[in-house]
Amino acid sequence: MKIFGIPSMRMHMSAMLLSVAAISLPMSMPAHAAGDTSGKKIAFSNSFAGNSFRQVMVKSWEEVTAQAIKDGIISGATVVSASGNVTEQAGQIQNMILEGYDAIVLLAGSDTALNGVVKDACDAGIVVVAFAGIVTEPCAYVVNYDWASYGAQEVEFVAKKLNSKGNILEIRGMAGDSTDKDISDGIHEAIKKYPDIKIVGSVFGQWTGTTTQKEVATILPSLPQVDAVVGQGGDGYGAAKAFEASDRPMPIIVMGNRQDELAWWKAQNEKSGYDTFSISATPSVSQVAFWVAQQILAGKDVPRKVMVPLLRIEPETRDAWLKATPEGGVSNPLYTRDLVVSMIDANAKGEPLPVIPAPVQ
Repeated sequence: MKIFGIPSMRMHMSAMLLSVAAISLPMSMPAHAAGDTSGKKIAFSNSFAGNSFRQVMVKSWEEVTAQAIKDGIISGATVVSASGNVTEQAGQIQNMILEGYDAIVLLAGSDTALNGVVKDACDAGIVVVAFAGIVTEPCAYVVNYDWASYGAQEVEFVAKKLNSKGNILEIRGMAGDSTDKDISDGIHEAIKKYPDIKIVGSVFGQWTGTTTQKEVATILPSLPQVDAVVGQGGDGYGAAKAFEASDRPMPIIVMGNRQDELAWWKAQNEKSGYDTFSISATPSVSQVAFWVAQQILAGKDVPRKVMVPLLRIEPETRDAWLKATPEGGVSNPLYTRDLVVSMIDANAKGEPLPVIPAPVQ
């Protein structure tokens, strides 16, 4: 999978990091495993860091691990980002194995190409936690979202707004990526219920506004009327700018929790009553993966798959999330150990996942 970065965004990391939101926990706090992990080291292998989402993800990891080291929960942590090349990422993971890390948290550039090195890590006694995507090597734990539900929620919203009839433009992520495929599959499966809703075009926006704007502008002249746009996060603002530059009416565009998307939505709503919603994964899912790895090392019985709730922003919570999200950033809650343990326990028991409430204004 070839992934293209946005080098200029690296220059603005301080502007992209979100002031994390407080999260309510159940009244009875879940019990975390108390095994001693103070001498353990946990590494993060990231397939690429070329957009704002991934960069905030890395920063979220660095913040939670720095605090965990300060608190004596672990002894060390690192993060190494590849450039979207799975061979490069495999080599970096091999180095982590040789360096004696006790756990490796992995955001894989491919669901299959890293299976060999993942198996090597497991055989060396290292806990491997893949997150926000999958590896198919069964020895790895997986922390992930229900990506198909992401696409399904978009379709259900659009279908209601369009009275089950209209044309949709689909904006995909990155060709060959498992997350892109799962969200797209969710869209196409959900749309089967609505025979009068058609997907009239599809582009790969690479989860970035600039690429999306270019690709949408290129395909628009060949399309019939577009009534709605569904995407995968990071593409809503780019789609909006492409439509603004055309002579077409603005469709319903599902947003993806980026600050520019929320700000554009707010402005359009105040001007014309424009209505949509926003949904995405959160960059701080890296913190969930960290705490899952730490809890496994501490002796907790963790399911092989731990699902994480998507962050859905409704009109009534939009302003709170916009206020909490810095310019250039992504809406991004803080995942504490207690919250992650409650997720682990909910997954183990088959119970509803804890809710991520809006930040207090």
